[in-house]
Amino acid sequence: MKYLCLVYHEEQKLEALSQSQMDALVAACIGWVEELERSGQHVFSAGLQSVRNAATVRHRDGKLSVTDGPFAETKEFLGGFTLINARDLNEALQLASKFPAARLGSMEVRPVLESDGEPACALDQKIAAAIRQSASLVDPAVAAKMVSLPRSSADRKKTADGAETRR
Repeated sequence: MKYLCLVYHEEQKLEALSQSQMDALVAACIGWVEELERSGQHVFSAGLQSVRNAATVRHRDGKLSVTDGPFAETKEFLGGFTLINARDLNEALQLASKFPAARLGSMEVRPVLESDGEPACALDQKIAAAIRQSASLVDPAVAAKMVSLPRSSADRKKTADGAETRR
């Protein structure tokens, strides 16, 4: 099962670090990712630029609104993420607990809505049903990159004459 580990930071705490402290923290975080990679549990990681470079888009009542910064006014901001493979939530939490930057901020661990899983929450079940309903309409190249779609949608291919078939 895949879990998304969302890394949250407090800007003031990061700014208070010296360059050598920041270098050590980043090196330790990279070491954590390398350990996940060696164990076959790492899928993808990325850090995010500062919230100063963010914008939030809202579309309400036919009107588009774009505002600077993140959606919520909070002390912590989303600083990056890592997608991992783990047997269950307990293993995902164990792996996340070793993330060095969690000593300075926090890491939220959430299961990815996967096509072969059965969500426990009623809202997730409703969303999963809608995804399955729309799956046949998705372009195969796009479907291949969407883990929440049933694999049969991602496994479609085009024949030499351009017709679509399923594998």
